[in-house]
Amino acid sequence: MDSSHRIRAILSFVQAADAGSFAAAARALGISSAAVSKNIANLEKALGARLMNRTTRSLKLTDEGGAFLRQARVALDALDAAVDTVAAQRGQGEGRVRISTSTSFGQGQLMPVLPGLLARHPGLAVEVDFDDRMVDLVRDGYDLALRGGSIRNSALVSRPVCRLNMVLVAAPDYLARHGVPATPAELGRHRLLARRFLDGHVAQWNFDAGDGSIVTVDPAASAVMTLSAPETLVQAALDGCGIAQVGLHLAWAPLRAGRLRTLLHRQHRPGNYELVIQYPHRALLATRVRLTLDYLLEALGRDAALHVPLEALAGFAA
Repeated sequence: MDSSHRIRAILSFVQAADAGSFAAAARALGISSAAVSKNIANLEKALGARLMNRTTRSLKLTDEGGAFLRQARVALDALDAAVDTVAAQRGQGEGRVRISTSTSFGQGQLMPVLPGLLARHPGLAVEVDFDDRMVDLVRDGYDLALRGGSIRNSALVSRPVCRLNMVLVAAPDYLARHGVPATPAELGRHRLLARRFLDGHVAQWNFDAGDGSIVTVDPAASAVMTLSAPETLVQAALDGCGIAQVGLHLAWAPLRAGRLRTLLHRQHRPGNYELVIQYPHRALLATRVRLTLDYLLEALGRDAALHVPLEALAGFAA
C-alpha cells in the first residue's frame, strides 16, 4: 500500500471509529460507504490484523484496532498542527462554528466571552445550541461542545477547562429561621432542594464520615423542591426555600455578596466533576475551529468563578 492509499485508509478507519458507522464516515469524508469499507479492508490486509468487527448495526474495535486508533490519532494530530501552522499565516480564519452547550454553561460562561471572540476574529460566525441533553457531535454536525460533569471516556477529544467544585448553600434568612446543620445527619430535619437529571435520577449528597467512609444523604427524601436546571437551584436557595447543592461557579457571586452561606464544607464530598471543551477528532481541523477553541480555553481560563480555590470557602461558612 503506497503512502497516499495508506493515508486515505487511516482517515477512513479513524472516521468510522469516531462516527460508529461506515455511512457516517463516508459523509464526513465525502466518499461512498463502499469506499470506506474497501479502504479499511485494505488497511487490515496491509497490517495483517483485524481492526474492527462489523455487523449491520454497529462497529466494535478489536484490541488491535484500539491500539492502532490511539497511534493514528497521534499522527493525525501532528498533521493537524502542521496544516494549522501554515493556515494561520494566511489569515485569521473565516466561517461558521457550531457549538453545543447546556443552558447553564451557555448563559453563564459561554455568552459573556463570545463578543471578545468575534472582535478578535471578525471573519467568524458562531451558532450555539443550548441543550442539556448529551448530543452526538459527529451525527449532529457540531464543531465544539462545552460540557460539565463526570466526563466519560469517549472517542471525542477533551480539553480540560477546570475542576467543577460543588457546595452546599442556603440563604442567611433561611438559616436564621431553621438553624445551621452541624452534621450531615441534621440535614434530614431541613428543607432540601434536590437536583434531578434528565435521565430521572436525583443527585445524592456525600459526606466524609470521619472514619474514612462516606455518608450519603438522599435529598429527595425531604425535598421541598426538585428541579432540573442548576441555576434554578441557586435561585431557590436565594429565595430562602431551603438548602441546595450547587456548582461553586454558580454560587460564587451570591456568596461574595453575602446572599448565600456555605454549609458543612469541610465534610462535603461532592465527587469529581470537570468542565471540558470537546470536539470530534478530524484530520485537518479547520482553522476557524482551532481559533475558536484556543480563544475559549484562554477566556474561560480567566473566568474567576470557575477557578475559586476550595480554601476560600472557609470565609463564607455559616
